[in-house]
Amino acid sequence: MRAQKLSEAEIQERLAGRKGWTVENGKLHRSYECRDFVSAFGNMTRVALVAEAMNHHPEWCNVWNKVTVDLTTHSAGGISSRDFELAAKMDEIFGS
Repeated sequence: MRAQKLSEAEIQERLAGRKGWTVENGKLHRSYECRDFVSAFGNMTRVALVAEAMNHHPEWCNVWNKVTVDLTTHSAGGISSRDFELAAKMDEIFGS
């Protein structure tokens, strides 16, 4: 089933349950801080396996102990429920 773009009201409602996430430039956005580079990269590797299984891949960046991520569903033309699903899994992995 093709993902559908969420309305602004739906996004705001779901954001209320996702501590640390915001919307920036039309994408779900969050930064995680880990204890060091190995921990940050290790968490990214775990997320990569989940993202691949979901066939839903993040836009992200890693600098030393920090991982910054943006989520959007290109095929839906914006934020979809798939982005919130991946956000929840990332929060679990990063321990947030």
